[in-house]
Amino acid sequence: MVDDSTRKTLSNIPLLQIRAGPREKDVWVQRLKEEYQALIKYVENNKQSGSDWFRLESNKEGTKWFGKCWYMHNLLKYEFDVEFDIPVTYPTTAPEIALPELDGKTAKMYRGGKICLTDHFKPLWARNVPKFGIAHAMALGLAPWLAVEIPDLIEKGIITYKEK
Repeated sequence: MVDDSTRKTLSNIPLLQIRAGPREKDVWVQRLKEEYQALIKYVENNKQSGSDWFRLESNKEGTKWFGKCWYMHNLLKYEFDVEFDIPVTYPTTAPEIALPELDGKTAKMYRGGKICLTDHFKPLWARNVPKFGIAHAMALGLAPWLAVEIPDLIEKGIITYKEK
């Protein structure tokens, strides 16, 4: 079911070990270090392979994340704001990634622009707690969603290219 490209991407993202969420203040700092290390490695790998596609940053506590993601289609770069909060039950519960400007433009999205990850990603996340983190959510959640939904939205004329 998993293709070789996905398997390779996943194998290059470090797995996390610390099971802690924002409520466990002392251990959460250690988990955040793991999260940042995995994200940095994932972004470095993407840059090396020429597939850089997002930027993320967080608030000081590491509970609110925001940034940009983009998708290349027919040599045009479509860029979107991305945001999510870390659930209080993290890492047991995966973050709900949102692309607010696409809210209501596809059926595979919940209110507030939260992308639908229920059928495919969340069961995978549940089987991999606490090993999966934010980098895994981006690689196995948002990336495939963008790859399926954005070309469809473009072809339907629902989103159009904006010159930067």
